[in-house]
Amino acid sequence: MARTKSLASVEAEVCQAQEAVVKAKARYEAALGKLEDAMASKDEVTARELLSAFKKSGKPYAVVMRYLQEGVRQ
Repeated sequence: MARTKSLASVEAEVCQAQEAVVKAKARYEAALGKLEDAMASKDEVTARELLSAFKKSGKPYAVVMRYLQEGVRQ
């Protein structure tokens, strides 16, 4: 016959599982914060490169915006 678990052992198991979930959530949130910071840095670098290319192109703002919005060259 199978051995039955006591209420105390089941509660201890539940407590351990809850602690594991809390730790995993903290690790997840820390990793998510790092990802968001890295993506923001990437966006900043991309924006600087785009602005630099725009300045070097000598094209008027309207022409660049039309190209970006419609894909039409002039």
